[in-house]
Amino acid sequence: MRELSLHILDLAQNSIEAGARSLVIEVNENENGFFVFRISDDGRGMSQEMVHTIRDPFVTTRTTRKVGMGIPFMDMVTKQCGGHLRIESCKGEGTVVEATFAEDNIDRPPLGDIASSIKVLLVGTPYLELRFIYKIGASGFELDTKEIRAILGEDADFTRPEVYTWIEDYLKQEILRLRSEQEG
Repeated sequence: MRELSLHILDLAQNSIEAGARSLVIEVNENENGFFVFRISDDGRGMSQEMVHTIRDPFVTTRTTRKVGMGIPFMDMVTKQCGGHLRIESCKGEGTVVEATFAEDNIDRPPLGDIASSIKVLLVGTPYLELRFIYKIGASGFELDTKEIRAILGEDADFTRPEVYTWIEDYLKQEILRLRSEQEG
């Protein structure tokens, strides 16, 4: 995958397959000189043995194939970009995956279209409780599906075009605003 937003979507899908009903996705374009994203879930979690072996492409929990390339590839890319991949998990409590990249590393894949990735995630799993936090340094914004559901009530159907289009437009607008503030 050429864009980090697609890796984020893939990791979020792993969380959902692990039974997550609640997900927090954080992206910070400049966290102390690093580009960082974190995905935290309330899924089944993994044993410590699995956490230690999950970076091996021949270790996977999937039953549809015998290899898992998402985590091993992300581990390789973070290291090549002056960063690291951290995975914390406890059985029955969930998992946190954090990827850091040196902010100015020329080999760091671009973020890509994170707004569309969040939209796809919500359309595909409309029951998901999602908090999306986006920062550049100390400035940022947050989108929380709990708040959207509280405001829209029964109309908070993330599969409806007017809802998911609004979410995608809002995310793009806020990301553009933050980037403009950083440049100005």
